[in-house]
Amino acid sequence: MNAVAPGTLYGVGLGPGDPELMTLKAARIIASASVIAHFRKAGRPGHARTIAADIIPKSAIEACLEYPVTTEINFHDAGYIDAIRDFYSTSADRLKRHLDDGHNVALLCEGDPFFYGSFLHMYDRIKATHPVAVIPGITGMSGCWTAADTPITYGDDVLTVLPGTLDAASLTARLKDTDAAVIMKVGRNLEKIRRALRDAGRLNDAIYVERGTMHGERVLPLSSLDAQPVPYFSIILLPGGRGRRIT
Repeated sequence: MNAVAPGTLYGVGLGPGDPELMTLKAARIIASASVIAHFRKAGRPGHARTIAADIIPKSAIEACLEYPVTTEINFHDAGYIDAIRDFYSTSADRLKRHLDDGHNVALLCEGDPFFYGSFLHMYDRIKATHPVAVIPGITGMSGCWTAADTPITYGDDVLTVLPGTLDAASLTARLKDTDAAVIMKVGRNLEKIRRALRDAGRLNDAIYVERGTMHGERVLPLSSLDAQPVPYFSIILLPGGRGRRIT
């Protein structure tokens, strides 16, 4: 008897949140996969699954990969590093078992799979032993600058993408040295980011976008945003414009 051919792991980019911004290829892969996998916080449906809910086959096996920790522990803490490393290894082994059984696995990824996503940790652990294919998606930042109706770069503008988890000095230095920027991972880092933009002389140019392209979308100047906790799905935009040619 011939051994079962291994299935393929598909990293499926779902786009920034609006299901209509998912690609036709992503929808086709999801509709045809025998296993649908997605990451989520324990007790939550998961944002990726919510985006794709209407096209997940009723016959599909679902593999819900629940994070052991999210923001309860600082991600530099040894406890966080150990817990999340073990979680990714265990999750990869779980997906490998489905692949070994001949199932194609669609791992749902918010935005683009190769851009700040948990899929990267599955890719690193699985690509050497099983077939892996990536379906690109519209990034969250692209959805946000479109929601803000704000061109982000012109001409020779340099765009810098920054995680808000950087220290204040590093954020300030990089903001001073770029034409345009996108700051991600805002959350609890909001006030630090605001100070860095102020120190870089760019606070009044910054735009805050919350849940871009999704229900509950909010767009406003960062300078008018009250000090408050902000959700995970928030981004700060610093538009460029050095290369703008109006006349």
